[in-house]
Amino acid sequence: MKILTKGIFKENPVFAIALGLCPALAVTSMVWNAIGMGFGVIFVLVCSNLIISLLRNFIPDEVHIPAYIVVIAAFVTIVELLMKAYLPSLAASLGIFIPLIVVNCVILGRAEAFASKNKPLDSVLDGLGMGIGFTIALIAIAFVREVLGSGQITLFEQGETLVRIKLGALNENPIRVFAFPAGALIVMGYFKALFDGISKGNK
Repeated sequence: MKILTKGIFKENPVFAIALGLCPALAVTSMVWNAIGMGFGVIFVLVCSNLIISLLRNFIPDEVHIPAYIVVIAAFVTIVELLMKAYLPSLAASLGIFIPLIVVNCVILGRAEAFASKNKPLDSVLDGLGMGIGFTIALIAIAFVREVLGSGQITLFEQGETLVRIKLGALNENPIRVFAFPAGALIVMGYFKALFDGISKGNK
């Protein structure tokens, strides 16, 4: 249980150890984008951690990083093709950030630091915990940005239509800075400070 939960708070990839910041800044303009990216990363993290852990004794040290990238790229390709087939507007909205999951430092970091040294079950739990922590961070940032920056919350895709909840006066007069990358930095900074404050309080 400790392996599963550490990625959610104590070692949260975005707020605690500041990894995976590019997608956290780029795709969090809508909650729906954050959900899609988060579940894609969870799938790739869990599957790649499992395969890398199973192969850890057979991959020579000289080629371990290229081998990890090949494994990760295979699962990223699956995610990209599934999104394009079943959620085309989400795939279009995430754009280049889906294939860039291949070089996401959260996934490469867990492959190198954990999956290459631990048993398959522990590696799966580590990938699941880190993926959930990453997804929670993206959704939290996206929620604040979309509510303040657009006055709405985009929940899911139905056919070719995005289902949104509009928030009255805030929808008519949004604080536009939060819809842009500068707003993402502001929101992330406040969450980071909140996490640091809570962590110090627990020591």
